Amino acid sequence: MGRLNNKVALITGGASGLGKESARRMIEEGARVVITDINAELGEATAEEIGGDVLFLDHDVTHEAGWQAVIEVVLTRHGRLDALVNGAGIGTMGDIEETSYADWQRVQAVNSDGVFLGCKYGVATIKQTSREEGSGGSIINISSVAGLIGGHNLAAYNASKGAVRLLTKSVALHCARKGYKIRCNSVHPTFIDTPMVQAMYQNAPDPDKMKAKLERQIPLGHLGAPDDIAWAVVYLASEESKFMTGTEFVVDGGITAM
Repeated sequence: MGRLNNKVALITGGASGLGKESARRMIEEGARVVITDINAELGEATAEEIGGDVLFLDHDVTHEAGWQAVIEVVLTRHGRLDALVNGAGIGTMGDIEETSYADWQRVQAVNSDGVFLGCKYGVATIKQTSREEGSGGSIINISSVAGLIGGHNLAAYNASKGAVRLLTKSVALHCARKGYKIRCNSVHPTFIDTPMVQAMYQNAPDPDKMKAKLERQIPLGHLGAPDDIAWAVVYLASEESKFMTGTEFVVDGGITAM
């Protein structure tokens, strides 16, 4: 307990899945948390469920004006930002031949453009605290093992998550060179038992068979749990990771070891 005492965190995609669990764990560790999502009804319910010092804001990460509005609320309410978790993301299946341009643009807008905007406004906001207190901060970008290895039927998703991985390194090096004391790292989960992954197997003709197929791809033999990623987020937001920047935090049950 207390690993994040006095820290203010902003989590996009916080209404469900990895964002929701990250918010829960960060609150438990003493943080004050703002979660955002485009699903306002679910976001409000999540904030009420989690309790503690948590605020929900309706937010589309693909709109620059929305980022500006969210940051303004964070600063008005808390006066600072210490950790940003770019967790909003969508997934779509499709190889290069069957993926439409519209689907490609939609995935890039959320998964890549949204993280770009988050990093841009996150750096600008966190560095204010850095200048005043010399305390720095942490930006945590949720990528995927699909940002490290390819899949024949994940053309748009692979590209978006690969973009997140290398944008993270660019941001990390920029902040280091400028002396902002802002760290930036990416997290790379495999199949985690969240609503996004559940939709993959529950919508299949044989859900149990599809789930078993996903699990067979993981050397540890089962889907990950949301808190497997949430604890990684807590670590990266805390001072425990003060010498980590520009790196991939892989939580994949052994997939990339094969």
